[in-house]
Amino acid sequence: MGLALVHGRARAGIRAPEVKVEVHLAGGLPSMSIVGLPEAAVREAKDRVRAAIQCAQYEFPARRITVNLAPADLPKGGGRFDLPIALGILAASGQIPAEALRDWEFIGELGLTGELRATDGVLPAALAVAATGRRLLVPAANGEEAALASSVEVRTARTLLEVCAMLGGQKSLPVAAAPTQRVTAGPDMRDVRGQIQARRALEVAAAGGHHLLLVGPPGCGKTLLASRLSGLLPDASEAEALDTAAVHSVSGRGLDPACWRTRPFRSPHHTASAIALVGGGSEPRPGEVSLAHNGVLFLDELPEWDRRALEVLREPLESGVVTISRAARQSEFPARFQLVAAMNPCPCGWAGDVSGRCRCTSDAITRYRGRISGPLLDRIDLHVDVPRLPPAALRPDAPEGESSGHIRQRVIDARQRQFDRAGVTNAVLDQAATARDCRLAPGDQALLERAIDALHLSARAMHRILRVARTIADLDEQASITSSHLTEALAYRGVNAGDRATR
Repeated sequence: MGLALVHGRARAGIRAPEVKVEVHLAGGLPSMSIVGLPEAAVREAKDRVRAAIQCAQYEFPARRITVNLAPADLPKGGGRFDLPIALGILAASGQIPAEALRDWEFIGELGLTGELRATDGVLPAALAVAATGRRLLVPAANGEEAALASSVEVRTARTLLEVCAMLGGQKSLPVAAAPTQRVTAGPDMRDVRGQIQARRALEVAAAGGHHLLLVGPPGCGKTLLASRLSGLLPDASEAEALDTAAVHSVSGRGLDPACWRTRPFRSPHHTASAIALVGGGSEPRPGEVSLAHNGVLFLDELPEWDRRALEVLREPLESGVVTISRAARQSEFPARFQLVAAMNPCPCGWAGDVSGRCRCTSDAITRYRGRISGPLLDRIDLHVDVPRLPPAALRPDAPEGESSGHIRQRVIDARQRQFDRAGVTNAVLDQAATARDCRLAPGDQALLERAIDALHLSARAMHRILRVARTIADLDEQASITSSHLTEALAYRGVNAGDRATR
């Protein structure tokens, strides 16, 4: 009778809970069973493991083999347990030293030839292993991703034979190294001609982390403006970048380790479903809102989206978290993103244009804007008109706009004031912090109350106006909010998208 214990990691959302792979060899007819709530891919590991062990010139025991994946109530999926199971069988049969497994954790799928193949969710596993003090061994193809967790020693191997040679003290495996970061120049605000108000709103949104709605006719530059927001944001901190990279690691869409410090910019098509936006599936995967974590989510042609898909954005916009519940499990994904939405003012797109070319009826405009719910619009801090520019403003020799680099420096300075004061950006201040940091003079408070009554705005909208005013004051390097800051913030909420369409 032989018994061996190998440490591995499961995948549960962006967490990587520890799994103990226990292998027991007993007498009886040769057989192999895997218990511990394994899914189909894990149950099929017995065939991959048998072939890999034999191709590595080791003996597959003709015994009764029981593999237990503990804890038993945690679902296990994928091929990530192939390597731990194979090593457990070899250690239990005395072909490799069992004591050598004590300080290691293993992740990897096995090919029939014994080749180690990449698996997803390696970065969250590496971050979890760092807290245990053990070392981690992963397939060579996952080495760069695992090396992003700089606080853990990660080794890479290409085959099962190399892993066994390392455990037997016959070979040293290479240490995983993070790749050189690839920096690419993104779109620049210099390319945006005119649109002074929209440029200013984009700067305020970047400085405070506020959500933004751009309303204007076709071809006025809404998409051009939205694509430049990520270039105005400060560099992500290491903690932010690791959070975002961990989401991409478990998404099944792959992670480019050379760009892990780049803030994401996601622009899904308007036919995307609610599950595509927030995530889901029988084995929950993150959606677009989580893939945009610490970055920008751009929704173009907002009224063309399915209303049920848009409504699922309400909770993430408030909480910054998406929780996906299934009968057997619950997964939580971070979703602290900046929403930038764009829409036309009417079905034809030309309502309010000086050309007078719009022929949409008031009923058609009402139905069009009714596709977006009031509660969703209420959660968007800045509503901005983007008018059509005169042809002269688009000439090649027309003056260029201010570059993203200059604006970005002002954004960085404003955010630093926010972090020094409250530790977070203004957009996510709670009610107590808003009351503390967004105080108004008595006259300005009266102005705000009159505006709230006149515009029929909610308490949520009032708090968001105060936070926007606080951001404008930070951009002006002012310790307190003045009348000019408040009136500018009110101008961004003075009319809603529907009113613009009919004026």
